[in-house]
Amino acid sequence: MKKRPEFTRREFVTASAAGLALGSLSPAMQAGQERSDKYSGRTQTRVMIDTDPGVDDALALLLAMQSPELTIEAITAVAGNVPLELTLPNALRMVEIAQRDDIPVAAGAKGPLLRRLVTATYAHGENGLGGAIFPEPKRKPVPEPAAELIRQTVRKYPGEVTLITIGPLTNIAAALNSDPELAPMVRSLVMMGGSLSGGNITPAAEFNVYVDPEAARIVFQSGIPVTMVGLDVTTKTSLTEEHVRVLEGAHTPVSQAAGTIARNALNHYRERGFPGGPNMHDSLAVAGFLDPSILQFQDYYVDVETTGELTAGETLGYSPNTGDLRRKPGMERMPRTCRFGEPHPRSPALAHRQF
Repeated sequence: MKKRPEFTRREFVTASAAGLALGSLSPAMQAGQERSDKYSGRTQTRVMIDTDPGVDDALALLLAMQSPELTIEAITAVAGNVPLELTLPNALRMVEIAQRDDIPVAAGAKGPLLRRLVTATYAHGENGLGGAIFPEPKRKPVPEPAAELIRQTVRKYPGEVTLITIGPLTNIAAALNSDPELAPMVRSLVMMGGSLSGGNITPAAEFNVYVDPEAARIVFQSGIPVTMVGLDVTTKTSLTEEHVRVLEGAHTPVSQAAGTIARNALNHYRERGFPGGPNMHDSLAVAGFLDPSILQFQDYYVDVETTGELTAGETLGYSPNTGDLRRKPGMERMPRTCRFGEPHPRSPALAHRQF
């Protein structure tokens, strides 16, 4: 039998940006001891991941937990793609599948700060995982609410923690509201959300920001350095049959779980007549944090529409090169927005790293 070729994350991304995330879960990835040996002695980045699993959230979590570059201080669940009653056990399931008992998981907000919850079961299935069935998690969440765990962790490691947010920003806004001195202690925030070129839940708004635009505005105006990985680039990450087969052809618990979720998500889309496969929005945000060279960035001041009858949740980007940014003090603090996102052609960073 002909041996299946091993993929690097860079090689797999040439077919689709989704492959950057999924390729790291392919047969080329080895067990945890080998990964830790390979990266022993190298600096790791402290992160907390706020999430609403969700198909692409689940795959993004598996990617992050298999990435030795990251020290994941905690995972916090929030309502979004499906209610918290599902996102929390889904997050716990992913931690168990990845065998990461060292990562605490906390329950977060059950709904937006001011609005009723809008979900996306039409895209993620009723259980959030495209209908993929896994056993009930044995792990339990920690007693601290998500916002409090975020506050405690950032204060424990001031200037060291990057928040990776791949769901509505309710938990982050709640933490910032509870502690006015917290924002300057956050190293940075990398978010999947927003768009400067139209929405996916309405013509104006991207889903994560639309669910809680008030929370998003608090985050954008907090002064935290923000990298926004929005629809401008994530819609180039369609899941394909090839990606799914690579995962299904592997024989590790992580790749098998990822393959099951991916297969169910792809079937879910086909059954409902959606064109192509689901976009791996959240996986790209994590992958772009692991290797920023795969994306090209521009600086904007980003604000969020919160009162528009038809445009609530729209993210507006004010360029430093055009227009007048002197609307109010502090507008010079511009979140960095991933605006143009073709994989960077001259970046070999991942080409020599197999997982």
